[in-house]
Amino acid sequence: MELIRANAEWLYLIGAILFILTLRGLSGPKTAITGNRYGMIAMAIAVLTTFFVADQPVIWMIVTAMILGGIVGIARAKTVPMTQMPETVALMHSLVGLSAVLIAIAAILHNNHLVNLFYINEASLLAAGVQHAHMNKVHLFELFVGCFVGAITFTASVFAYGKLAAKKWAKTISGTWVKPVQAILFIAMLICGFYFFSTGNMPSFWAMTILALIFGWVWIAPVGGGDMPVVVSLLNSFSGWAAAGIGFTLENNMLIVAGSLVGSSGAILSYIMCKAMNRNIINVLFGGAMGSTAQSNSVVTGEQIQRNYRSGSADDAGFLMSNADSVVIVPGYGMAQGRAQNAVKELANLLKEQGVRVRFAIHPVAGRMPGHMNVLLAEADVPYEDILEMDEINADFPATDVVLVIGANDVVNPAAKDDPSSPIYGMPILEAHKARTILVIKRSMATGYAGLDNDLFYNEKTMMVFGDAKKVVEDMTKAINGTGH
Repeated sequence: MELIRANAEWLYLIGAILFILTLRGLSGPKTAITGNRYGMIAMAIAVLTTFFVADQPVIWMIVTAMILGGIVGIARAKTVPMTQMPETVALMHSLVGLSAVLIAIAAILHNNHLVNLFYINEASLLAAGVQHAHMNKVHLFELFVGCFVGAITFTASVFAYGKLAAKKWAKTISGTWVKPVQAILFIAMLICGFYFFSTGNMPSFWAMTILALIFGWVWIAPVGGGDMPVVVSLLNSFSGWAAAGIGFTLENNMLIVAGSLVGSSGAILSYIMCKAMNRNIINVLFGGAMGSTAQSNSVVTGEQIQRNYRSGSADDAGFLMSNADSVVIVPGYGMAQGRAQNAVKELANLLKEQGVRVRFAIHPVAGRMPGHMNVLLAEADVPYEDILEMDEINADFPATDVVLVIGANDVVNPAAKDDPSSPIYGMPILEAHKARTILVIKRSMATGYAGLDNDLFYNEKTMMVFGDAKKVVEDMTKAINGTGH
């Protein structure tokens, strides 16, 4: 035990390096498993080291909480379908924020007599030792920041979870009153926080915490569904900064490093997603809400204009693909919803056996969460070299015989390129509309997550194939088996 205490900082350093290697590993499908293992080892080192360096920890309470949390986490991990992964991630972020709030409250209550002593006898403390007084102020500032960031993260993440899971209580709010209310709540929160920091007044601390919880909800509630992936990523960043702030409070270097890594990587990911959606982060959080107020171009004066589209069967689609030289498959949320990734892998293998060149095109924000489609395809053992990012494959679409779009919508909408009046105009898309033939699998002609009609579906080169993604792909495979190349 003494040996571990004496070398705690070295152990934390090893854990920090492993966390950095974790992020590096998670940056690509080939190294993701190794990255996860590094993270598990780092977390084990951090937890065990903290056990030995903590001052008189109540072991039974900590172990009981860990066991209960582990049971819930394992059960959730084994049962959550990939379609619910985005909201599960948002829910996990809320727990990090809640932890930061509870730790801040515990620290305040534990040290409240010292805080009062500091502010009542500040002059004598300064005379006795300037450093001691300075550290008390720093400590209060850390609690102030960690608590309000954690509180905002908690309620905002809970709302993001409800929005992604289509819960009735997670309703988007709108109106001219929203921004003034947001501003009032934020300013009031800061005033209470600074008053607590300046005086040690406990009622102001409680007021700050309550205002931060309310602000987190009101801040995210106006954001539309189409922008929610960016919000989830940003809240990931917030949860990291909240953890880092509490790390300073607990004087735990491992928590500071891990929180900073999560915070900075989440911020970078948010920037990448905004760029991929042609959105500004300020506009996402405080501007228009894509998916909540966006209207389809086909809606004029309240009447739906009937547009012509061409539909066909799985047999027709199978015939077209079996006679193609090159096929690009564009997976979207519909593939995840239909759990069709294994059926898609079988279809791709069959086409390859018949001499067709098959590749997969992935948009950065396909599936409502970055990497969602990559994980699904990796789960089905699709070769990594067949999976190409948007920038890698867009130039190849004009020379592609057939593009098969499976449950994707907004990420292939030509309005982003052609219609300046569209809310998604300027957003980088997979340019599937440039292929010679386009096949689209969808359950219906319903709009996508951003609430916009898709001109691709009415393109003269497009054939719609309606039905469940898995069933349709399986029928396509059967048709190809019967036709040959």
